[in-house]
Amino acid sequence: MTRLSAATLGRLAKEVAPAYVPAEHGIGILHLGLGAFHRSHQAAYTDAALARQGGDWRIAAVSLRSTGTVDALAPQDNLFTLIESGADGLHPRVIGSLGRTIAAARTPEAVLDVFADPAIRIVTLTVTEKAYGFDRANRDCDPEHADVAADLADPRAPRGVLGILTEGVRRRRDAGHPAPAILCCDNLPENGRLLRAGVIGFARRVDPDLADWIEAHVAFPSSMVDRITPAATAETLARAHGLTGLEDAAAIETEPFAQWVIEDEFPQGRPAWEAAGAIFVPDVTPYEKMKLRMLNGAHSLIAYASVVAGHEYVRDAMADPALAALADRQMRAVARTLGPLRDIDLDTYRADLLARFANPGIAHQTRQIAMDGTEKLPQRIFEPAVEALKAGDDPAPYAFATAAWMRYCLGKDDTGAEYPLNDPRAGALQDAARRAGYGAGDLCQALMAVPGLFPETLRESVFRAAVTERLASVLSIGMAAAIRNEARDPASGPG
Repeated sequence: MTRLSAATLGRLAKEVAPAYVPAEHGIGILHLGLGAFHRSHQAAYTDAALARQGGDWRIAAVSLRSTGTVDALAPQDNLFTLIESGADGLHPRVIGSLGRTIAAARTPEAVLDVFADPAIRIVTLTVTEKAYGFDRANRDCDPEHADVAADLADPRAPRGVLGILTEGVRRRRDAGHPAPAILCCDNLPENGRLLRAGVIGFARRVDPDLADWIEAHVAFPSSMVDRITPAATAETLARAHGLTGLEDAAAIETEPFAQWVIEDEFPQGRPAWEAAGAIFVPDVTPYEKMKLRMLNGAHSLIAYASVVAGHEYVRDAMADPALAALADRQMRAVARTLGPLRDIDLDTYRADLLARFANPGIAHQTRQIAMDGTEKLPQRIFEPAVEALKAGDDPAPYAFATAAWMRYCLGKDDTGAEYPLNDPRAGALQDAARRAGYGAGDLCQALMAVPGLFPETLRESVFRAAVTERLASVLSIGMAAAIRNEARDPASGPG
């Protein structure tokens, strides 16, 4: 089999190959977090920008922990096939925007060398919520986070995100180079402002003068990103070969839809990301809230209910009319917590989300979405629940989603099969669940008492009673039956 590489690009159809010569464009972006999402989203947007307006904007992409993706990409000159899977079939496209890939576990100093290069004008990140080491409540870094603690002890040889950003900026300052814009692309509320606070908090503990310099000179624009991108499988790689005629060890599949809303604050310039449809706005917060609550909140509901009920993929969950109805109800409820948005009709957005979730071409695992619930649920479920209660709205959608998560925390599905929680606070959740047992009231109380997770308004209100009632139903008759009951008469609860 002939492998995808710069030398074999000529074998591709014109509409599949990059519409530019990748080697003719220099690297201007450093990216931390070389996962499937980055390759389907920021790398694809940058590829389109290079095709439209050129520029030295290729990406040096870093895998912070694993080495497999770098090992797959490097022999291919960092080219890979992106397959869009939609109702009208499969559409392959080879992405040429990755100029270099780095496995930080093998060559950590290489990451800082690239960071210090004045050609780098933007640093982007997709490292997942738990990797940063934020203290969200105090808008600071969390010194107890393993990576943060290690990097505070040895800040010149960092391994974690905040440590790398701080040391990278220090090297640029000391060399007299301008600071890059640092763009967070993870699903966090006000992600740019949160990242700015985390980096400054970290820097203040190791070098207060550097913290002042960061505060004065480094831009941290916020962004909202959206594109459903499952992990690649052997079927993905076989499909890429069938579509292109070339072997590709790094191919990925995604949906046709993509969205990127960005605050336009890039002092050293940026690619023409709008060429691929990116939207530049002065404040991304309302769009971010829409996505976190409507898409991600419904995804969390689907994921926790599905893992327990036995639906492997989101598309399977959407084939269950009762669960699909609850996802629709969830989105309608959170839409009432949102204000009007320029260029967005929330009813259309909701209908599009339901269609995207049901896309038979996308195998998005519910267990993947269920990971890291303690990092995700506060902004996806709990914040809109608080607002709904204040407005006198029905707590049922949020209560059922919370009950589904609590049942998931028991670590066994309805057949008795065990699964890992894959949560940064898994130990605390398992201890709470073990102490509480299968009594709905005790389990609800124990999980609501996990420090720093539930807002007090939800722990001490009608919300707790609504969650307990639904959790009792899930525990007594099973998730599938509880879903049907909830969908049949949500207003009266599951009884």
